[in-house]
Amino acid sequence: MDDRRVLSGIIFMNRNRLRWRDAPKDYGPHKTLYNRWKRWGEMGVFMRMMEGLSSAGAERRTVMIDATYLKAHRTASSLAVKRGTSGV
Repeated sequence: MDDRRVLSGIIFMNRNRLRWRDAPKDYGPHKTLYNRWKRWGEMGVFMRMMEGLSSAGAERRTVMIDATYLKAHRTASSLAVKRGTSGV
């Protein structure tokens, strides 16, 4: 299985917060995606990738690491209304 295709599948699965068994067939078998994700994570492959992207020698226009995704519970805004605050 091609590493680039598997990496694309791992990124797709994590970005969309899907279960491994729901992986699109385009990325290969879901077991392969999971096994490589687990093995590469244990080997530190993803950490080295992020370090390489954020290193001092990297081109600034190509570096973008975003970890601002937050998920609020569906009742979070109603709690602010009950307490008399504006949820904004």
